[in-house]
Amino acid sequence: MTVIVPAPAALGFAATILLSSLAIEARADDASPWLRDGHSAVRLLAGSRSGAVLLGGIAFQLQPGWKTYWRTPGDSGAPPRFDFSKSDNIEAVTVLWPAPAKFDDGAGGHSLGYHDTIVLPLRIVAKNPDKPVTLRADIQYAVCEKICIPVEANAELPFTSVASTEDSALFAALDTVPKPANIGDPNPLTIRDVKRDGKVTVLVDVVSPDDKAVNLFVEGPTPDWGLPVPKLLEHGPPGVKRFAFDLDGVPPGVNPDGAALKLTLVSGDRSYEFNTNLE
Repeated sequence: MTVIVPAPAALGFAATILLSSLAIEARADDASPWLRDGHSAVRLLAGSRSGAVLLGGIAFQLQPGWKTYWRTPGDSGAPPRFDFSKSDNIEAVTVLWPAPAKFDDGAGGHSLGYHDTIVLPLRIVAKNPDKPVTLRADIQYAVCEKICIPVEANAELPFTSVASTEDSALFAALDTVPKPANIGDPNPLTIRDVKRDGKVTVLVDVVSPDDKAVNLFVEGPTPDWGLPVPKLLEHGPPGVKRFAFDLDGVPPGVNPDGAALKLTLVSGDRSYEFNTNLE
């Protein structure tokens, strides 16, 4: 059977097909293909091309029950590693880390990381904003269920769109990155005080507005520090949640007095990052 379509309708139908194909092409241009292994997938995302500072992302998909790690993995695990040195017309790339979740590591401790899907935003500085920019990333990460499997991937993506189809996903990921804060800030969720209890133990007093679970993570001034995940004490001062951690994992021969610590406080969809110097 032959169907005759009137010329105006045919033109409208053709325009719809063309617009749809352009949208698909734009969407493909704004994200690299998924690179898959047996339990996860990873790809790059490109935000809108505007100015010398660009927003990009590294997206992970993880199978149910599997996880990958934060920049500090906790009591066990391995952090992801990224090499952007093969990129074109890129001066610097900064990885921004959404607040992690805390997992039982199966050995009496806790690991820190992500499950299901996660986007790590990237702040990218172009050498010359008027020239083409191509992001190339050598990515190394671990995916873990009961055992950990190392994964390596190499992804490439040019930044070409004036209005990227990935902008909403990238800005949503930015909202999950802990906001900078100062100890004693009058936020509903905040750190009130950090102090030493003897030479070994550090106490952190947290104020939280509700009964939601609160997690606290601590990092030393350099990656070779391996401080433990702070524990919530059963009994603390009235009106605060008191966390404690010991100065285990300090590099040999290093005096921790005055060391710069980074504290990440997470409760629900709110998270803050505090920098302080150890007493």
